[in-house]
Amino acid sequence: MLDWLSHYTGTGIWAFAALFCMLYAVSITVLFATGLTMTALNKRHPDRKIQKRAPTHDALRDIKSSMVQLSITSTCLAIGLYAQMRGWTLFDPFGLSWWSVPVFFVLSLVLHDTWFYWGHRILHTKMFYRFHKPHHMTITPTVWSNDAGSSVDTLFAHSYYALVLFVVPMPPLVFLGHRLFDQVSAAIGHCGYEHFAAPSARKPWPLLCTLYHDQHHQYFVYNYANYFSFWDRLCGTIHPTYDGKVEGFEQLYAGQKQDAAE
Repeated sequence: MLDWLSHYTGTGIWAFAALFCMLYAVSITVLFATGLTMTALNKRHPDRKIQKRAPTHDALRDIKSSMVQLSITSTCLAIGLYAQMRGWTLFDPFGLSWWSVPVFFVLSLVLHDTWFYWGHRILHTKMFYRFHKPHHMTITPTVWSNDAGSSVDTLFAHSYYALVLFVVPMPPLVFLGHRLFDQVSAAIGHCGYEHFAAPSARKPWPLLCTLYHDQHHQYFVYNYANYFSFWDRLCGTIHPTYDGKVEGFEQLYAGQKQDAAE
C-alpha cells in the first residue's frame, strides 16, 4: 500500500516526513469535517442536548490544542506504518481479503479499547492526573474537545498506533480505517448531543453512544472506555444511570418519529 511512497521518496527520512504530512493533513481535514457536520446536526436537534449547562470553554482554544495533539497522533501513526513498510515488524502484514478486513478491524478495536481503558485509569491516578487535567477542564464537552489536552495525555491514548504493528500483522489500510473510525467516533462522543442511542448501546450489548463519554466528563470516575462497555462493566466503573438514560433517548426518538408521522 505504501510502495508508491517509497518509489518517490525512498525509504529514508523523507519517506517518513511525507507519510507524516499526509496523515496530519487527513487528520486536520477530518477534525473540521466532523466538527462542522456535528455542529450543524446539533443545531437541528437542540432537544437532544445531554447536559443542560452550556460549555464554559473557548472552542477556538480546543481547536488550537487539537491541531497540536493531532501532530503527535500522526507521528505515532507514521512510526507504526513506516516500521511496517521497512520490514522492522515481527510479521509481514496480511493482504486485504474478505476475512482479514473485518477480523483485523475488530481485533484492533478490542486491543485499542483495552489499551485506552487501562491507560485512562492510570491518567486518573494522583501521580498522572496533572497530564489529564487539561482535558477534564471541560465538564460539558463539545465536538471540538476530543483531541484537546496535553501531549502526555495524547501519548497515553495514541502510542498504541506506534506500537501495535510491531506485533500484529494488520493490513495498513485496515489500520488506517481504524484510526479514521477512532477520530470520528471520539469527536461524536464529545459532541454533547445524543443522536445514536439504540439498544446496541446498552446492556446486554457492548457498543456505546455519545452519552457514555459525556457522563465521564460529568462524573469523572465512570465510563473510562472508548468503544465498548465491557471493561467498565467488568470493573464496576460504568455509571449506574447509563443504560436507563440510553433507553430514555430511544423513547425520545420514538416520540419524535410518531409526531413527524402525524
